[in-house]
Amino acid sequence: MDARQPHILMCPPVFYGIEYEINPWMKRERQADHDLAIKQWNNLLAMLLDAGAKVSLMTPVRGLPDLVFTANAAMIFQRTAVLARFRHPQRQGEERYDAEWFTEHGLQVTPPPANTYFEGAGDALFCGEDLFAGYRMRSDARGHQEIGQRLGVRVIPVELVDPYYYHLDTCFCPLAPGEALYYPAAFDEYGQTALRELIPHLIPVAREEAEAFACNAVVVGRTVVTNAGCPQLAASLAQRGYRTLETPLSEFVKAGGSAKCLTLRLDGEEAAAWRNVDGNQV
Repeated sequence: MDARQPHILMCPPVFYGIEYEINPWMKRERQADHDLAIKQWNNLLAMLLDAGAKVSLMTPVRGLPDLVFTANAAMIFQRTAVLARFRHPQRQGEERYDAEWFTEHGLQVTPPPANTYFEGAGDALFCGEDLFAGYRMRSDARGHQEIGQRLGVRVIPVELVDPYYYHLDTCFCPLAPGEALYYPAAFDEYGQTALRELIPHLIPVAREEAEAFACNAVVVGRTVVTNAGCPQLAASLAQRGYRTLETPLSEFVKAGGSAKCLTLRLDGEEAAAWRNVDGNQV
């Protein structure tokens, strides 16, 4: 991948809150502190800017509290945005605004396969040339395979078996081609085996840190931005030459999200190895 500036999409949490329950983390009686959520989001934004990223912003929409979780809006491949089709009706209203944003900003927008659910980069992450695709909880395996055929990439389906890790990005974080974080217990036996066989440098995350969303990290070059409370992960990453930055994101964890959920890379993840029509890496 070239040395272009990392480009991230975020959405301010103006209308964020726990308004419904669609995963085990969400409890309406355990409401997010709105002022604190805004502070935490702004701190994450500042940290990403300091790490060298460019950040573009979506406009918040009243009644769509989870629009803040831009990772689910689409999967980006080169200049194509494969749009999400959300499983839960509570989030389906986001789809229109996501499509409009990508279209207005020059991406080629394509819908997900018909009659399938697909939740964007929440469930579809490149590590090297392979697209690892989480299914069962939110996205459908059949849809992933069709997306892979459209884009000309190999898809590695991995089944998610723990409802607390309902999206792939809650339990798997590619760092670079051939290197990733993962929480083993979130995957079935086949998925664990596939990850171990296909990713040479796979770093397991302990349960207590997985529960703090250690795997839901944002990678900007050799900097990894995580929720607070992941010292074991920070030590493991330091041994591999990464710098870890922690920032509290407790109010978003209440909705089942953290740093990665709040961001969408528009230029390609650090771990992606995309090739153009001439076979050259882009």
